[in-house]
Parts: sequence; C-alpha cells; structure tokens
Amino acid sequence: MKSSLNNCTIPRFAFLDLGAQFTAIRDDVRQAVVDVLESQQFILGTGVESLEREVARYVGCEFAIGCASGSDALLLALMALGIAEDDEIITTPFTFVATAGSIARLKARPVFVDIDPVTYNIDPTYIKAAITSKTRAIIPVHLFGLAADMPAITSVAANSEVPLIEDAAQAIGARCGPKPVGSIGMLGCFSFFPSKNLGGAGDGGLVSTHDVGLADRLRVLRVHGSRRKYHYEMLGINSRLDAIQAAVLKVKLPHLDHWANLRRHNADRYRAMFEEFGLDRRISLPREPEGRRHVYNQFVIRAERRDELQKHLTALGIPTEVYYPSPLHLQPAFEYLSYRKGDFPEAEKASQEVLALPIYPELQEWQQRAVVEAVSSFYH
Repeated sequence: MKSSLNNCTIPRFAFLDLGAQFTAIRDDVRQAVVDVLESQQFILGTGVESLEREVARYVGCEFAIGCASGSDALLLALMALGIAEDDEIITTPFTFVATAGSIARLKARPVFVDIDPVTYNIDPTYIKAAITSKTRAIIPVHLFGLAADMPAITSVAANSEVPLIEDAAQAIGARCGPKPVGSIGMLGCFSFFPSKNLGGAGDGGLVSTHDVGLADRLRVLRVHGSRRKYHYEMLGINSRLDAIQAAVLKVKLPHLDHWANLRRHNADRYRAMFEEFGLDRRISLPREPEGRRHVYNQFVIRAERRDELQKHLTALGIPTEVYYPSPLHLQPAFEYLSYRKGDFPEAEKASQEVLALPIYPELQEWQQRAVVEAVSSFYH
C-alpha cells in the first residue's frame, strides 16, 4: 500500500524492521542455530555460559546470569535480595508493567514516585521522602535507552542503606558517566525481547551483579532453587535462558555498539530535520543530559494533541507507538494500592503526550524525512 504526502508517493514502512537486521547477519545466525541443534544441548550449558561472560564484560560487571525474560530478571533480582510480603520497593509509575509486577508477585508493595518531565525517568528528588522503615530496594528504570540520574539516586540509596536494582531492559549499552547501566547498582536487569537493541529470537533476559554471593544465589533460584538434581535448598522458579537464544545473542552482541551508533545518528538526523521544518518549537524532542549516553531503544517526542497527531500519521502510513498510554498507578491491576489520578502529575501528563517514532538502525533518511514531513503537515 502507498500513502500520499505533499503530492509524493511514500511507500509504507514498519515501526521496527527486524528483517533488515537479520538480512545482514543471516548466515551467522543460521550457523549458530544449526550448531545448537547439532549439539542437542538446549537448556543452559556452555553456550549460555559463554554469552554470560561476554555480556558481563560488556556491561562492566563481574557476573551475568541468563534467565528466561526481562520480567524474570526483575523477579529473580528481588528474590535474590530476599524481598518478601509487605516489603516496600520504590520505583516509577511510568514504565512497562513488569517493573512493578515483579514486586507485586512477591506480595511486596510498589511505592511509586513521579518522573522527571524531561527524561521521563524517576525523579531522584522524590525518592528520599518515599523511603520508610519498610523500604527494601529502589528500582530506577533507564527508560527508552537513557540512563536515569544514577549519581543522585545512588547518593540517596547509600545514605539510606537501600540497595539499587537497575531496570536496564531498554538500555543495554547506555552509560551514566563512564559506567554502563547495569553496573552501577547492586543488580542490573536486562531484556532480550526481539524489539530491544540486543534482541533474541524470542524471550530472554539477564541479571548482572558484582556480588559473588548474589550471583551464586541467582544461578540456584533460576533452576527451581536446586544446586544438584532433585535437591532444593530454596524455593526458586524455572527461568533458564535456552541455548538457541544464547547463540543468536552471541552473534548479535559484537554488532551492538555499531547499531547503537546508528540509532544515535538517526536521532541526530531527526533533530536536524525537525529544526529544519521549525517543529522543534511545536514538539519536545528527546534530550541527552550531559554525561549520559542515550542508546535510543525508542525515539520519543512529546506533543500536544498527541492522539490526533497519531491518527493523522497513521492515515499517511507513518508508523508510531505510544509508550505508555497509562501510568501504572492508574491501571486496574494496581488499584489495590489506592493511588488516584493526580498523585503523579508528570507521569500522567507524559502518558497523554508521548509518541514514539521509528528509530531502528537500518532506518533510511527518506523514511525519516517522510515522518518529519507528516508531522509538519499536521501542525502547518
């Protein structure tokens, strides 16, 4: 199908084109998968161990423990810290459901604080006031590929002696100062869902840590709490990274920095184009605070009349997504927490104004120009 814009015919394109990435590495991925099939070693094993070592090195941690998903990475991190019923965990309401859902699954209580309206990440100035005698951890989310303000958050956590769990599901390769995300807190949690910057051929996740004791506990927890067959020293879960996912991820990992640089290049090109069309005064573009390296898992603009704009773009064949249309404190699943509309105004406002545009590494200049022209046609 085609769409017409400014008397031009624009081919429709996807919000995320995973096929373009696969085309460039097809032979290597196929061989890696065939090698696993030939080995008939599908669960954990040497392939997974090799990936764990490589990712640990990449994110600047001594240990990395693969698991079945990013959601399980969060759950396992909390379990490793012994989080239990009625414990309080401070986090953001403007994130994917798994961040707070992992807390709730352990019958602990998510305690939300509002976000910084510029970065969309948790606002450190609100964290200290939320800490109580029941606080057992803080989970900052590095949203959209941008590190949270970790120096400020780390200071608050250290003064209160509360451990930090980094939700880095969207941000592998991002940095805060010289430190990669996932290496700053006590534990770091990553997702290898296919849409992530480092995505597998299905679900997958990983927990990073500097702590040898936590690493050992995580390895036991992910296999039902068992260190040897049919002997269970603690109650764990079944959350193992399979060897085929590890093989695909090992092929992709050496390309990750290059792909991140292409995303950053596309982000800069968007900025130049929006400025060229005078749209930088009509919408808010993503910012990269000094000292932080954004890896743009998403390129999120902020726009008044967001829903009208999205409908306009859809009609022109321009793909977009909304992350996220409702903050977690207003979701039915968390109604029991007794939060109300107005409790976190910045998160609520962001949910009405954010719109994600295509940003994948293989995105072409003509596609970005089509996006910008379509946005321009709405405002002019």
